[in-house]
Amino acid sequence: MMNKAILIGRLGADPETRYTQAGSPVANMSLATNETYLDRDGQRQENTEWHRVVSFNKQAEFCSNYLTKGRLLLVEGRIQTRKWQDQQGENRYTTEIVAHRVQALDSKRDQQQQATSMPVPPPPGPAQPAPEQVPGPRKPDYTSVMDEAPF
Repeated sequence: MMNKAILIGRLGADPETRYTQAGSPVANMSLATNETYLDRDGQRQENTEWHRVVSFNKQAEFCSNYLTKGRLLLVEGRIQTRKWQDQQGENRYTTEIVAHRVQALDSKRDQQQQATSMPVPPPPGPAQPAPEQVPGPRKPDYTSVMDEAPF
């Protein structure tokens, strides 16, 4: 059996770092991944999924010292669901990626340039027709399959 997650996405905020009672660092992050596809009508659709990521020890130190909101990351780890009770005694659950590897895929300089660059308007002239869009893979519709699932 295997429990492995590999994500490439952007940080939604700077990592939050805390320390265990033993003094070990723990970094919590929010990572956004995007999926773009053409729907049945040929309209471009985008779906953003948010992932909770937690890292420990030296990996947590790296995250807190070098990563900032908007950085492009590769995260490898395992999926874990935790259960706890809130102040009202209700059971709560959270699913997160426990990162074994976090790697920045862009440089700080790339991030700074992206933040300070302004979009350049197209030069004046006759309007060019948009290139013909070729439909890509469609997002699968699992509703009919799930109706027949045994669980």
